[in-house]
Amino acid sequence: MSTDIVIEPLTARAFAPFGEVLETEGAPDKIINAGLCGRWHDRATLDILDGQPGISLFRSESRALPYRLEMVERHLLGSQAFVPMSHDPFLVIVAPDAGGSPGTPRAFRTEPGQAINIARNTWHGVLTPLHAPGLFAVIDRIGEGANLEEYWFDQPWMVRNA
Repeated sequence: MSTDIVIEPLTARAFAPFGEVLETEGAPDKIINAGLCGRWHDRATLDILDGQPGISLFRSESRALPYRLEMVERHLLGSQAFVPMSHDPFLVIVAPDAGGSPGTPRAFRTEPGQAINIARNTWHGVLTPLHAPGLFAVIDRIGEGANLEEYWFDQPWMVRNA
């Protein structure tokens, strides 16, 4: 038996308890390069303990809906920013902490041009692109030490469209 999670649109307000939405809303903070480029400056809080920030490239197989959520993870020593390298939407699944284990998960669908930064120590699903190629730049902690905790649900959740 599974419980359903209805996918929500990704907005900065709805996602705030879990991290930051990175997007080009509003006017740029600066105009640079002889007026040819807008810069939305310093949009993510990189929260890194005992390590350094690094940029990695991930390629993940695309997933279909409904999506069966069986496990979430968190990184106690660093935030993780996921920047898609295509304009395809992807799922972002997060859960509040409930005394050391995940509470009720929530699922968000990005819009083209949106990226996310998941706050340090936040329960989240694995990278879940909805379309190939599933290519992302990921900015996260690089360093020694245990930075991954997984939680497997007793009963899976099914992530569905509304």
